[in-house]
Amino acid sequence: MGADLVLASGSTARQQMLKNAGYDFDVIPASIDEEKIINALIEKKENIKNISKFLANEKAKSVSKKHPDKYIVSSDQVLYMNDKIYSKVKNNIEAKDRLSFFQGKTHKLNSAVSVYKNEEEVFSFSDEASLEMKQMSESEIENYCHKTGDILTSCVGCYALEGLGIRLFQEIEGDYFTILGMPLLPLIQFLDSEGFKL
Repeated sequence: MGADLVLASGSTARQQMLKNAGYDFDVIPASIDEEKIINALIEKKENIKNISKFLANEKAKSVSKKHPDKYIVSSDQVLYMNDKIYSKVKNNIEAKDRLSFFQGKTHKLNSAVSVYKNEEEVFSFSDEASLEMKQMSESEIENYCHKTGDILTSCVGCYALEGLGIRLFQEIEGDYFTILGMPLLPLIQFLDSEGFKL
């Protein structure tokens, strides 16, 4: 049944999550202007907690138009603190500034997953996690940035919790997969109910 399942994301973390869960699927990354959509939603004063779901829906919908007979899985995540959304940094200098600013503070990760078939939403779930970074010295931040490389610009928070990023935190509340960017357990329950079983 693998050809019937499509992940509308180029994210290696999300691909690995589905693969580890035992699914056979195709990868067809969605092409949408996320920044434009986010800015438009912020202008409309949309609740931040709804933005990740809206983005996941838009990605799944765009791929479903070309592959209507398949189950299209899409997920998105928004990082915010004090009602401000933070996007990925562009370079290591911005990463150091981001980590310096976040230390000692708590930020939120809101993740949503959607499944579309025949251009219609057949499943959707969103969840949120809360993460408090510990206080760090400038040399600790520089050492972390030196050791992590591409993670700094590929992950919105400049960390991957499954790697060295775990060492940045004082306290974490929430589901592990939500933090990684895709609420996996509810998705598995849905896909199993649709026949995508082991």
